[in-house]
Amino acid sequence: MPRIDVGDARFEERVVRVNRVAKVVKGGRRFSFSAIVVVGDGNGLVGAGLGKAGEVPEAIRKGVEQAKKNVIRVRMAGTSIPHRVDINFGASKVMLKPASAGTGVIAGGAVRAVVEAAGIRDILSKTYGSNNPINVVKAAIRGLESLRSQEEMARSRGKTLEDFLGRSPSVEANGSAAASAPTDTSTTETPPASLEAPEPGNEPEVNETEQADGSTEA
Repeated sequence: MPRIDVGDARFEERVVRVNRVAKVVKGGRRFSFSAIVVVGDGNGLVGAGLGKAGEVPEAIRKGVEQAKKNVIRVRMAGTSIPHRVDINFGASKVMLKPASAGTGVIAGGAVRAVVEAAGIRDILSKTYGSNNPINVVKAAIRGLESLRSQEEMARSRGKTLEDFLGRSPSVEANGSAAASAPTDTSTTETPPASLEAPEPGNEPEVNETEQADGSTEA
């Protein structure tokens, strides 16, 4: 993976986990510490590192230095990610899924630290298998690194962005014209219902008068 020149970027540091390790020797036990640290600028750059030392501050400092050497750039779609990814690392599996604006970060501790450091504001995630924070962080980093933008996916398939998304300019123009066309909201009068023939026995009475010529007049 090519190293990204971070330059004068200002990173926010987040300590995910500090673990104490004891080594038994002849004179007793010797303690050392390991720290998994995530750094990010909140605008698409994020990295993770593991530092080990005899003291906690020194372990965190080493972790920050290693994280800045492993910074990646995350391809984002607005405040979320372009598509879903499922990544395995060791016995851990992490699923990252885009979410609509306003959803927020739905993630656990280790994954939340990674996505928030990268500047992602809306995302859904799920962790399967082992919840070892080192494996979970590395799986999340690998998943964010594997993301591709819509332009890259269209280019890899030899299509334009409009064809890849399933729409063309002519279709969009026709759709916008149809949407802007005025609709006739006038109501048409309903013609009166046809007169039904009266039922037998309910015919109206007719007064007939006999004229002199033998014809009858109604």
